[in-house]
Amino acid sequence: MRKREIAFSPEAQVDLIGLYDFIAERSGAGRAIGYIGRIEKYCLGFERFTERGTQRDDIRPGLRVVGFERRVTIAFHVETGRVVIDRILYGGRDVERAVTANPPS
Repeated sequence: MRKREIAFSPEAQVDLIGLYDFIAERSGAGRAIGYIGRIEKYCLGFERFTERGTQRDDIRPGLRVVGFERRVTIAFHVETGRVVIDRILYGGRDVERAVTANPPS
């Protein structure tokens, strides 16, 4: 099994910052840091296991979607040598709308 680089799209980075702010405001910075850290660690695990989740070619060719801790949806795609985390969506946000609004270049 080949190891791939993990890249977070600019949109995924903004998603993480927004999620941090949301949690920190309601539950404190410590809890927010811990939650974001778990999400990032989970995403880094895609370096070897890229076939996770459900294929969503109906939204965009090559898109895969996986859930995390019942509240987060992670949308990603696999390229040669790397996995790109496209979006990190919290609380039932619309994956199709979020992913098609900012398709990868």
